[in-house]
Amino acid sequence: MAKEKYIVEVEPGKPAKDGKPSIGPVYRSIFAKDGFPAPIPGLDSCWDIFCLSVDKYPDNRMLGRREIVDGKPGKYLWMTYREVYNVVVKVGNSIRSCGIEKGGRCGIYGANSPEWIMSMEACNAHGLYCIPLYDTLGAGAIEFIICHAEVALAFVEEKKISELLKTFPGAASCLKTIVSFGKASSQQKEEAEKYGVTMYSWDDFLSLGSNKHFELPVKKKSDICTIMYTSGTTGDPKGVMISNNSIVTLIAGVKRLLESVNESLTANDVYLSYLPLAHIFDRVIEECFINHGASIGFWRGDVKLLTEDIGELKPTIFCAVPRVLERIYSGLQQKISAGGFIKQTMFNFAYNLKLRNMRKGRKHTEAAPMCDKVVFSKVKQGLGGNVRLILSGAAPLASHVEEYLRVVTCSYVLQGYGLTETCAGTFVSIPDELNMLGTVGPPVPNVDVCLESVPEMGYDALSSKPRGEVCVRGDTLFSGYYKREDLTKEVFVDGWFHTGCSHSDHMELFSSASFVFLILEISFLFFFVGDVGEWQADGSLKIIDRKKNIFKLSQGEYVAVENLENVYGLVAAIDSIWVYGNSFESCLVAIINPSKQAVEEWAEQAGESGDFETLCENPKVKQYFVGELARIAKEKKLKGFELIKAVHLDPVPFDLERDLITPTFKIKRPQMLKYYQNVIDNMYKSLK
Repeated sequence: MAKEKYIVEVEPGKPAKDGKPSIGPVYRSIFAKDGFPAPIPGLDSCWDIFCLSVDKYPDNRMLGRREIVDGKPGKYLWMTYREVYNVVVKVGNSIRSCGIEKGGRCGIYGANSPEWIMSMEACNAHGLYCIPLYDTLGAGAIEFIICHAEVALAFVEEKKISELLKTFPGAASCLKTIVSFGKASSQQKEEAEKYGVTMYSWDDFLSLGSNKHFELPVKKKSDICTIMYTSGTTGDPKGVMISNNSIVTLIAGVKRLLESVNESLTANDVYLSYLPLAHIFDRVIEECFINHGASIGFWRGDVKLLTEDIGELKPTIFCAVPRVLERIYSGLQQKISAGGFIKQTMFNFAYNLKLRNMRKGRKHTEAAPMCDKVVFSKVKQGLGGNVRLILSGAAPLASHVEEYLRVVTCSYVLQGYGLTETCAGTFVSIPDELNMLGTVGPPVPNVDVCLESVPEMGYDALSSKPRGEVCVRGDTLFSGYYKREDLTKEVFVDGWFHTGCSHSDHMELFSSASFVFLILEISFLFFFVGDVGEWQADGSLKIIDRKKNIFKLSQGEYVAVENLENVYGLVAAIDSIWVYGNSFESCLVAIINPSKQAVEEWAEQAGESGDFETLCENPKVKQYFVGELARIAKEKKLKGFELIKAVHLDPVPFDLERDLITPTFKIKRPQMLKYYQNVIDNMYKSLK
C-alpha cells in the first residue's frame, strides 16, 4: 500500500473557459474509492453521538479533572458517561425553564472543563445553537457575538464573569441569563440585575429545573448545532454555522480513515483537553472520543502545570502546536549536546539507525525497537508514556523538525489541513509514510478536492505539477455565515467551497511531538492560513501559498508573503516576523520581534553595549538580522525580489493590547500597517 497513490480521480479536469480559470481533476481518498462512509445508523445529531455512548458505555470514565486537596493536585476524579448524562438532563431542563426553545442560542465563555461539555450536550439535547465565546476575546468582541447571535443565556467560567459584565449594557439587550460554572457573588448578581439579567451559580441553576421535565425536540441532520465565530484578521468576527450533519459526517470519515491504517480509536483511549473547545478542531476531536466511549481529562488551565497534568493523566492521544514542537526540538538538541560525548554519540547512532530503517519503509515501531527502549523511551515518558498518536492544530511544522520528532517520540507524527468552514479535518497524512514529510497528506475519506488555477501567480492546476487554489466539496462543509448571505455566496461556487475566499482563520492540523520539557508558552492554535496547494506524486497535498496575501511589487513581481514569513521565521534569532511590501515599492521590508537572548549573546560577542531596547535600535544589530535573513533566503533559494532589504526590531512582542494579532495569534495585517506606518515609511526612505 505504501507505493500506491492515496487518491483516486472521480472527475476529469476542465480547461479555462469564458474567462474562468482551469480546474484540475477532482480527487478523493483511496479509502473512499467505493463511496463515502455512511454515518452510523441512528447517528443523526451530536446528541445521538452522546446518547449512543451512554447506552453502550454507561460505566466508562468520560470527563475527569484533578482533585485539589489542601491546595495540592491529586489524582484525576472521573464522571462516568451515565453520571454525565444525568447532569446534562438537569442542565437541559433548567435551560428550558428559562423559556429557551429549540433554535435558541446559548453561549459558553471559558476554558475547557467538564461543565463546558455538559452545557454543550444540554444544547445538543434540546436543539439549541451552542455559541462558543473565546476565553481570550476582549469585551468588545464578546458583546458583538452575543448581540449578533442573539445569545439569551450564557454559561461562564467563574473568573470570566467580571469580563462578561463589561459588555453591559450592550449585551443585555439579548442576554437575559448568566450561569456561572462555579459560584456567583451577591455583588455580581446585583450588577447583572441592574440590566435585567439574572445570574445563577452552577448548583442553583441545576436546581432550577428540578421536578420539571421537557420533551426533547426532534433533531434533524440539517439542524445547526453550533455557530463558531472566527477571530479573523479584519472586520467583525464571522459566524460559521456548523450542522449536525457536518460533525457526524466527519466522525464517519475519521473512523474510516483510522480503521484503514489500523489505528482505530477505542474506549480505552484517553485525551487531554486543553486546546480551546471554542475552536472547531478540539470540538470535533472530543466528539470523536465521545463517539467511542473514551475518556477526556481536563488540564488545570495553567501552562506551567501542563506537563504535570500530562504525567498524571497519561493520555494516549495528544494535541500540540508547531511553535511548541519547534521549541521542544531545540530543547532536545540542547540537552543532547550538553549530555557529553558518550550520550551524544549513542543518541546520534540510535537516531540515524532508526531514521535509515524508516526511510527503507519500516514502520516506526519496527525500525529500531532496542533504540526505542534504551534511548527514546525517555522522550516518550515526557508525555506520560502511553501516547501513540499526537495531533496539533497550528502553523506548518518544518520538515526537519517533523522528521526528527517522528523518530524520537515513538508515536505517530502527522500533519493535516482544515478550516472552520470544513469542520476541521480535510487532509491528514498517513502514519509511517515518511515521504509525506512537509505535506498535509491526502483528503480525508468524506470530501472531494480539486485545485483551481491561479494564472496571475503562474499556478496551473492542469500542469504536470498541479498547483492551484484548494477547493472542497462534501457534507462536512458549513451551512453558511450567520446573517451574511453575501459572504456565503462569495465562497461557494457551483457547490465548491473556495478556501481562498474564506472569511475565517484556517487550521493546519495534526502535527505531533512530545512534551518533554515544561511548556512556558503556548499559543492556542496558530492557524496557518494557506489555500494554494500542490499535489504530490503519492496523492498528498502540500500547502505552498495563501491566495489572499499575495501582492505585486512595483516591478510586477508577485509575492506570497505568508510563505516568506514561514521561511524567514526559521531564523533562530527571530521570535516573530511581519513582512511588508506594496505595488509602489520594488523591495520588501520587515518588522521583527527578536529573541532577547539571541540579541544579547550577539552583542556580547560583537562588543556592543546597551540594554535590550537600546540594542534593538542599534544599526549594527539590525544589519546582523538583515544578514541572517539573507542567509536563510540563500539556503531556501528565494528569488532576488523576495529578499528583505531593511528591518525594524520591536522589543515588544506583537500583542492583543495593540490589536496587532488575533486571539489565535495570527497577524492582523491592516492593523500592523496602521501601527507601523511611520516606521515603514522611514525604512523605505533610508533605502532610497
